[in-house]
Amino acid sequence: MNETILVVDDEPKIAKLARDYLKKSGFRVITAGDGDTALSVARRDKPDLIVLDLMLPGMDGLDVCRVLRRESDVPIIMLTARSEESDQLIGLELGADDYITKPFSPRALVARVRAVLRRVQGGTRQPGVIHAGDLKIDLEGHRVTYEGEPIHLTRNEFKLLAVMAQHPGQIFKRSQLLEHLHGVAYDGYDRSVDSHIKNLRRKIEKDPADPQYVQTVYGVGYRFNDEV
Repeated sequence: MNETILVVDDEPKIAKLARDYLKKSGFRVITAGDGDTALSVARRDKPDLIVLDLMLPGMDGLDVCRVLRRESDVPIIMLTARSEESDQLIGLELGADDYITKPFSPRALVARVRAVLRRVQGGTRQPGVIHAGDLKIDLEGHRVTYEGEPIHLTRNEFKLLAVMAQHPGQIFKRSQLLEHLHGVAYDGYDRSVDSHIKNLRRKIEKDPADPQYVQTVYGVGYRFNDEV
């Protein structure tokens, strides 16, 4: 059965553009133009994923996301303007799975929807070994090889790589990665993650300046490439 996508946007042209491209890609699409309607439709139709605009009349996208997260774990991709970086961060903190900025390419939106669905639908599997391109990560044995050659990683480097590789495409803020390293977020020390990532890239990337695996999401954090 085709997945159902709920597109929530109060701009009819944008909602129609997203709907048409998603339909052409094989998805069933329903739409809503405000927050209250979005919640009603989500509760009634139980979509597989929601594309949610931040700026909505009445209840805004952040409030909608907050309510949805209390009720379900439906994947959410937030639509934001480029000037709304703080709202992007709040959205991720509330539990949004990803975001895409306006104006956006409809093809990019379809690709992002597919990537999030792949990630979520594969989330119940906890493989002992992750294969990504020439990289092999043995989660239980704490071993990493690149092109068949063993790579020595520190404990923290392995932790960072493992948590991101288990959730390819998911954006991790520095504070979230610190929690995986230490159990709590250390205010003021989030840049230590950058140092670990820099060292990790030197070991696993063919070109650390143009990383294939661990990618930077500027202004937010890092993610493991879900297309390798």
